[in-house]
Amino acid sequence: MDHGHELPVVIVAGLHAEARTQVVDRLLRTVPGSVALHHDLANAPGGTVLRLIRDASGTLSREETPLVNDCACCALREDLVPELERLADGGLTRLAVVELWDSVEPRAMAEVIAGHGGERLLLTNVITAVDPALVLPYLGNGDDLAEAGLAAAPTDRRTVGDTWARQLEYAPVLAVVDSEAADDEDRALLAQLHPTARRVPAASVELARAAFAGFDVEAAAAAQHPACALLPQEADEAGVTTLVWHRSRPFHPERLYQALEDLCCAAARSRGRFWLADRPDTLLAWDAAGGALCVESAGPWLASLPDAAWDLVPPVRRAAAALDWHPDHGDCCQHLVFTSPGLDRDGLERLLDSCLLTDAEYASGPASWQTLPAAFDALLDPA
Repeated sequence: MDHGHELPVVIVAGLHAEARTQVVDRLLRTVPGSVALHHDLANAPGGTVLRLIRDASGTLSREETPLVNDCACCALREDLVPELERLADGGLTRLAVVELWDSVEPRAMAEVIAGHGGERLLLTNVITAVDPALVLPYLGNGDDLAEAGLAAAPTDRRTVGDTWARQLEYAPVLAVVDSEAADDEDRALLAQLHPTARRVPAASVELARAAFAGFDVEAAAAAQHPACALLPQEADEAGVTTLVWHRSRPFHPERLYQALEDLCCAAARSRGRFWLADRPDTLLAWDAAGGALCVESAGPWLASLPDAAWDLVPPVRRAAAALDWHPDHGDCCQHLVFTSPGLDRDGLERLLDSCLLTDAEYASGPASWQTLPAAFDALLDPA
């Protein structure tokens, strides 16, 4: 069989289901020979996944496939690439539009397609469909996906807010639908959450061009890694503020722990990297949305690695470290970004600063820092 035909594939993601459908329909109408694949996971608890394939004229096929390891996303991964390869082998499809189900995150599927498609599949972009009026309500939703009927597996513990944040921030293109309910604050929030994204009107001819623009899986992953993420910059527009808080001094673990609830509720979205005085070698990731905070280790700071290991570190990581380099503790730093309507910027800065080591604590040195209360052990070292 001739496998010479390389099939362009674009992923369309997003929890805003109506917006996502509008975007996919627009692509099918404007790109001749395009086909959309969608795995409906609504019946995953019953043990099956519904695969729908359609084009501009309507549904082409409708088949149920069994779950793999009781995991809807696993079933999607196992079924998606063979279906795309079948379309590639047919040689008649100009563009395959992978419409992800509501809570499926585009990064996992992008890496599956790029990693397993060989020379037959070409991932040309990742697009997240957005209704601006829904950005804040979804971002502020702390409900578990299971409570909303959107869990992709029985063990899925994600929330609506953090899932939506990752869908929004991973995609280099945001397809924005026309929404009468959206106002300037909604649009300012969207712009500040992902300022480097290309925002394309969903009904424009620009959408089809964006679908073929190209996509770099490794660059997209690096842009999400806490050590070198392309975090938003300072901004203040239409009542929406982004605060970039950057310090070199370490946090006092107990004071920070006691302030976590106030900090994670202070903004609709916050993320970044930070360090604790009693864990000077560990780069910690901060990820908060919907009033829920995830704190986890993201590996070592470069300053804690032997020189020989630096050659194994990606250049983008070394470049990020160089920007933050401090003569005493290298790339260890606090770099947290908070974005929200009605942000109490001054109060938030005061709270964050109060969690740092005092002058006397800092002067006592790293050996003394190790004796501070290990308040984060329960979060970072669960039994």
